[in-house]
Amino acid sequence: MPVQGSSSSPHSLLTRVPQVFKSLEKALTLLMVLALVAMIALVFVNVVLRYGFNSGISISVELSRFLFVWVTFMGAVTALIRQEHLSVNTFADKLPAACRRVLDRVVTLVMLGCCLMLLKGSFDQTVLNWSNLSPISGIPVGVFYLAGLMAGVLMSLILLWRLLTPLALHGNTPPNSASPSSDQQGDTP
Repeated sequence: MPVQGSSSSPHSLLTRVPQVFKSLEKALTLLMVLALVAMIALVFVNVVLRYGFNSGISISVELSRFLFVWVTFMGAVTALIRQEHLSVNTFADKLPAACRRVLDRVVTLVMLGCCLMLLKGSFDQTVLNWSNLSPISGIPVGVFYLAGLMAGVLMSLILLWRLLTPLALHGNTPPNSASPSSDQQGDTP
């Protein structure tokens, strides 16, 4: 017997997916901020120790490098959720709405193919390098490639969602007004 008040119909589940993506975006943004703060602190302290006291924290360079890779891939996922990746819309903006929708689907399919290649390559490298330890911190080198694997999985899911739901590509706006032109973007974050 279903719990009263719970809605597990396919439609209600589909309406929750954008909320899940929004929560994912917020979580990734928080993780990126924390990683950037940690990177700045590690590098700053290391520079002060190296130039001021002729010593240093040997692990800080390695940890900063690991964090930088993770921030890069988390940023790629966040940009995809926000639809803020670079795109050239000069040609697409001149197309009729029906052609634009077809082009958007083709572009999404190409992006999905690239994400699946990233996923496979990152998976292979993660497995291959998991037993190799970084020289200073002892962290498995596979953690480096795990960032690409995480990004490949998440971006593939986002792109699949956009392909499988008719309004996911453009929301409630017409296709030609989904992405502002470069003149309208200005200093948008």
